[in-house]
Amino acid sequence: MAKDTQTIKEHVDTLKVKKPGFIYHLLGYPWKWMFLKKYNAHFHYEVSLKDIKPPYIVISNHTSRFDYMFVSTAFLPRKMNHVVGYNEFYRSHLKFIMNVMQCIPKRNFCPDFHAMKEMMRVIDNKGILMIYPEGMNSISGANQPVAIGTEKLIKHCKVPVLYAKIEGAYLENPKYCDEFRKGRVDITIGKLFDKEEVETKSLDEIRDLINKTLYHDAFKWNKEHQYHYTSKLGFATNMHHLLYHCPKCHHELEMKGEGEIIKCNNCGNGAIVSDTYDFIPLDKSCIIPSTQTEWWEMERELERERVKDENFELREKVKLGILPENEYLKNLETSIIVGAGEIVLNRNGLTYTGTKNGMPFSFNIASKDLPTYGMCTDMSRFYTFYQNEFYEFYPERESVGKWFLATEELHRYLGGKWQDFKEDVK
Repeated sequence: MAKDTQTIKEHVDTLKVKKPGFIYHLLGYPWKWMFLKKYNAHFHYEVSLKDIKPPYIVISNHTSRFDYMFVSTAFLPRKMNHVVGYNEFYRSHLKFIMNVMQCIPKRNFCPDFHAMKEMMRVIDNKGILMIYPEGMNSISGANQPVAIGTEKLIKHCKVPVLYAKIEGAYLENPKYCDEFRKGRVDITIGKLFDKEEVETKSLDEIRDLINKTLYHDAFKWNKEHQYHYTSKLGFATNMHHLLYHCPKCHHELEMKGEGEIIKCNNCGNGAIVSDTYDFIPLDKSCIIPSTQTEWWEMERELERERVKDENFELREKVKLGILPENEYLKNLETSIIVGAGEIVLNRNGLTYTGTKNGMPFSFNIASKDLPTYGMCTDMSRFYTFYQNEFYEFYPERESVGKWFLATEELHRYLGGKWQDFKEDVK
């Protein structure tokens, strides 16, 4: 139960953050010692943290579920307040650490005035504000453009901006498979803007430099470095959630990743995935992109062309999940299932039609207001916010990757604000 007689929502919506206390250090230093060994993490400093006094903002690319630990330990003994996805505050195993780190809840990819107020509270109290401007950890192994409004927040705060660039962490914990795979992680700390540059640069210049500085393609990175990773399940396990389109026969949702092999059930096209994440085609007839990122971008281009058709439509039967009122979510639960129905994506936006708590229920979000979705754990489900309320979809088919790409490209094609990178970023 949340504090006193409050519901969890009332508790989260009224949180007032402070500077983290002494327990932050009691946890932080053992974490750092453990991470250096367990994750084979290497810290690189291009700036002396002693020379930069708070308040300031730290931004980072978001490569894995462990990023908050990498960044927090890299900045010790400095303490920071992290901005964290709103729904994570409903998960029982995170309650303690959220309180210790005095995290700020933020509804992903939509305006959140309470979050903005608490971010400014950190700056006003001469603290360190830690944000992941992509809004969600990487699905594909490469960055997404920073979320709408990031540059306005930085401009408004008028404080220096430092960055943490994390490389390799996605390969230790890919989004499509919830397994830890030891290899190597590099974390580089540097300065992006001093106070004067924040005040003089335009919003476009701030946004473009963030995108360019933080961009990282994990698969391309290891194509060069050839670091070896470990896996008990096999490196192709569940990779079809990401790579759903066969490059040879062009059938969709027929790819299957099991153990070391990803293969099309329709035509047999496939590859072995090595411990460096390289593709080794099963035979000479196989058509396989150079990297997983190239494959994902090929799928994006296909969706980009499809959404141009005025009759474009995507449908999926789903279960509907919401956040609980009084009991925190246990284990890996991310919502409680309260209904079922169908989601449809077309020129009218995203529409859910079905049930909620045994009653008929539906809603619609226009594409211009829906740049992308959130994803809590793996690629088995995704969520969005409607009228500030959290709704999570559990699709019947393994189609989450396709829904993300189609939704993002429809938003962009119809003139949404969250556009793709400029050509010089990747």
